[in-house]
Amino acid sequence: MTARLQRWWRAFARLFVVKTKFEAFMLIYAIATGAVERGMTYLHRFPGLPGWIMFGACTIVVFMAGGKIIDGVDREANG
Repeated sequence: MTARLQRWWRAFARLFVVKTKFEAFMLIYAIATGAVERGMTYLHRFPGLPGWIMFGACTIVVFMAGGKIIDGVDREANG
């Protein structure tokens, strides 16, 4: 029973591995959409400069995470 469960778990975990640049870009798009939504919430909750600072922080994180994701896909492709 545990061998079957391990095989199932491995197959399930493989669904969450980013293998191609297309998958990486789709993941980055999803992260960016969520970050902009979060930033808009900050703009409504903290009007003025604090809201814009938080909005900027949310979007900058997408650039940093996106770079790491693409580097990881490139590194896996190149060996």
